[in-house]
Amino acid sequence: MVETARILRFFLVCGILSSLLYVSTDILAGMLWEGYDFASQSASELSALGASTRPFVLPLELTADVLLIAFALGVWVSAGRNRALRVTGGLLAANAVTALVAVAFFPVHPGEAMTASANTMNVVLMGLSVLFLLVAMGFGAAACQNWFRFYSIGTFLVFLVEDILATMGAPRAIRGQSGPLVGIQERTMIYGCLLWIVVLAIVLLRAEKK
Repeated sequence: MVETARILRFFLVCGILSSLLYVSTDILAGMLWEGYDFASQSASELSALGASTRPFVLPLELTADVLLIAFALGVWVSAGRNRALRVTGGLLAANAVTALVAVAFFPVHPGEAMTASANTMNVVLMGLSVLFLLVAMGFGAAACQNWFRFYSIGTFLVFLVEDILATMGAPRAIRGQSGPLVGIQERTMIYGCLLWIVVLAIVLLRAEKK
């Protein structure tokens, strides 16, 4: 029982490690790319096909996705009879798998319109990944009766506002151009979701101790 509890805690800690690894990779890769602008360039450009930072970013982002899958397993196991939390774990795993496939096998082709055939699969897979994560937030909110429910709703609303702002810049993306603040908008959404994963991991770790 003690060994099983330790393994479960390790899986839950993987959620924190995954988020920290992704943020660190994003920041370091942006610093390694001479002239990179965090405000006007998206995070996905750092792992785009032909980007000088892709050899650095790719293995670390894949590792972050694997850690997230391990965290999803921990969420599933710790859920017990809580069906909503179990669904949250499954959706987090789906989010990680689709993101992994998109980055590894269907990277962004910079300079090309997002509707171009080379970018279509990346758009579809990343769209599914985001959808899985947002629905996971909904089930995570339903699974918890405390302050975490309101925190999840707040995170979802922030993401929704940022998504609306990103949609307003869709005509530029279709033409293969980026808006002046696309980097800030994208990172607000990404970092907010990663923080939600960290908070969920902490909530579950505290519950396991009790």
